[in-house]
Amino acid sequence: MERFNIRSVIEGYTQGYFLMSEGDGEPIEWYYTNSRTLIPLDQRFRYPKSLQRVLNQNRFEVRLDTAFEQVVEGCADRETTWISKELRSLYSNLHAAGWAHSFETWQGDQLAGGILGIAIRGVFIGESMFFKIPDGSKVAMVKLVEHLRSQGYSLFDAQLMNPHLERFGAFEIDDDSYQSLLKQALTKSCNFIPISETKP
Repeated sequence: MERFNIRSVIEGYTQGYFLMSEGDGEPIEWYYTNSRTLIPLDQRFRYPKSLQRVLNQNRFEVRLDTAFEQVVEGCADRETTWISKELRSLYSNLHAAGWAHSFETWQGDQLAGGILGIAIRGVFIGESMFFKIPDGSKVAMVKLVEHLRSQGYSLFDAQLMNPHLERFGAFEIDDDSYQSLLKQALTKSCNFIPISETKP
């Protein structure tokens, strides 16, 4: 853990690297991909029509950072996970320092789904997502994009492509293009938690 202090981790992410582990007991390692997946924050963002009906029904409530540890556990709770116990501990430290966040959907007092990510200036790096109630993570994705737009973010980095992300208009770009967008986004000053919601 010593080689992953908060400062070095944030520095790594600002250069385009991200952390993963092969599992519990395995070391956390830096990774980099030359084909980067982004979630568009403009008109290219889309989602299935069936999801619009769910959104119209207002089944879910959105909350930020109210159940961070639960979201991390939910993201790690799968047969094969890259979020080891050591990495979960590191995420907790990043959260305590104000860098890592959970974007959550709730039904009453039940956590329906959520997205784990790291916010640095004008960049949001989506690390993982999960759901416990159908459509919980999909609604979280739509509402997160709306939130990032409202807060002035310019880059939503999803790292690696998968079929689920493609349904939201995710696209891949080459490394030079990614680095250019990353540098531009890092010049911005955005707050993941709106100023009006922070405690005095």
